[in-house]
Amino acid sequence: MEAAASDRRGAAGALALPLKTAGLVLLLLSAVVLGTGLGSVTVPPGEVLGALWRGVTGQELAGNDVIVWQIRLPRVVMGVLVGASLSVCGGAFQGVFRNPLADPYLLGVASGSALGATIAIVAGWPRTLIPVTALLLALAAVTCTLILAREGRRFPPNRLILAGVVVGSVLSAATTALILRGEDRARQVLAYTLGDLGFSGWLDVLTVLPYAALGGGVLLLLARALDTLQLGELTARSLGVPVERLRLITVVAASVATAGAVAYVGVIGFVGLIVPHVVRLLFGPGHRTLLPLSALLGGALLVYADLLARTTPLSQVGIVTTLLGGPFFLWLLRRQSSE
Repeated sequence: MEAAASDRRGAAGALALPLKTAGLVLLLLSAVVLGTGLGSVTVPPGEVLGALWRGVTGQELAGNDVIVWQIRLPRVVMGVLVGASLSVCGGAFQGVFRNPLADPYLLGVASGSALGATIAIVAGWPRTLIPVTALLLALAAVTCTLILAREGRRFPPNRLILAGVVVGSVLSAATTALILRGEDRARQVLAYTLGDLGFSGWLDVLTVLPYAALGGGVLLLLARALDTLQLGELTARSLGVPVERLRLITVVAASVATAGAVAYVGVIGFVGLIVPHVVRLLFGPGHRTLLPLSALLGGALLVYADLLARTTPLSQVGIVTTLLGGPFFLWLLRRQSSE
């Protein structure tokens, strides 16, 4: 009888995973349809689907089709890309550092990106150069963190975290100094640091896509090794996992994906922290499940957050994610303390 009960539980568990996955897929699809349809001009879901079909099949666009394809859809697709990237990178960082409070900005990417954008904005450079400068400074910040944290051929987790804090603090101070020197552009800098999908076009989407695909793809390939690492470094080494190489590749891949995302939409907080935890609670800690499902939930979450931001006085998507993530972060701290 016990064996039969165990078999039934196993069958129920095997069935629950596809059902929950299908639920996340439907959540993402509904986010795309609603995010594309709602706004100052409401496009009903049926018209949204019709416009998408006409655009995909190469038919002539008319009426609300132009709003869907040229204004709304690039913003929604960018939200999916950025939300998925931040969520996958957050889950990978939490795994490789074995720290549930790790997020994609741990090593200074956000501070570097903010400084790069601030330099371009205060200097009055063309808007097209803002994401380029932000991307370069974000990657430079991570490089500095790796150089400072290096110990021979090793990158100890504690040194990486401390180096990231130092680099982030220095770059944040430089950003503040620049803002004070260019007070007339402070509002534009603040808008960037709070995240904004409103200026996203198809060219921006196509520019971010390679960073998201490359970084996220590498992290998905490392999922099995990240699972093994959760057993401890000594055990992982005994099982043939090159721990230092794994840590370095994970940091570089996650940093590339994160830098590409925040360079074009600004710094959006908490998505990379809360989404992996929600997926972990629903589906378990295995990274082969955690990372791809975090991409689905993260993309849906950011599209819904952006929809809330542009249809309410909150205005910036980063404000919405912070209002959602702050209470979750406090709950997580309490949960960790109780455990």
